[in-house]
Amino acid sequence: MCLILFAYNYHPDYKLILTANRDEFYARPTRPMQFWPEQSDLVAGKDLEQGGTWLGLTSQGRFSALTNHRDGRRQKQGERSRGNLPLAFLLSQQSCDAFIRSTSPDAFDGFNQLIDDGNQLCYLSNRSEPLQPIPAGIHGISNAVFDTPWPKLEARKAALKICIDSGELSSDKLIQLMANTDTFPDSLLPDTGVTPDFERMLSASFIRSENYGTRATTALLIKHNGEAEIVEQNYDQKGTTERNSIRLTLKQTVSQE
Repeated sequence: MCLILFAYNYHPDYKLILTANRDEFYARPTRPMQFWPEQSDLVAGKDLEQGGTWLGLTSQGRFSALTNHRDGRRQKQGERSRGNLPLAFLLSQQSCDAFIRSTSPDAFDGFNQLIDDGNQLCYLSNRSEPLQPIPAGIHGISNAVFDTPWPKLEARKAALKICIDSGELSSDKLIQLMANTDTFPDSLLPDTGVTPDFERMLSASFIRSENYGTRATTALLIKHNGEAEIVEQNYDQKGTTERNSIRLTLKQTVSQE
């Protein structure tokens, strides 16, 4: 993932309202979101190159999503694929606290991760404090640490608030609000150590270039009563491809310390 927007305990009916874009090279092989044949309680897409995922949900109510942290001036860190982090959390029974204690963040390049053990939603990163319970409200993560006010993040957070407050909330609306291709003036952009042209291209919420772009948009709605809907719209170089939608009722379990 490269852009995650979410409202946590903001809406009276929903524990979590989330929409996210995954940006990746078009050539990287991917399995679209589905219940995994090899892990029947897991709903997620799969990176077929390294075996991990970028966002997933289990029938037990565990959730995780990941973005990369961009710093073109910093030497690559770690050897393990960052997609292993969400997968490891989703397949464990650990609480958020226990997971961070057992994770070796230096084994991975820069990352931001959301984790929810069914009891609390937390943020962890190897570019920030290791574990932070997330307060109620509307938040976002791009390729910097939690709630860093990059232009596209602030613009899409505002759009998410309008979507929720207007009473027009739906998975379709969440996917539509992530399709914005506007870029921002160079004077407003962060300096992450990449070229100005690349920085400008990456300033759009929805990215499209010859070899790289937004491959999927995911909308996730989890009600306080455990009813959940997850929808993934996929894309290739030419535009939209398949859309997958799953509804399930989450079974709350006790996480282990």
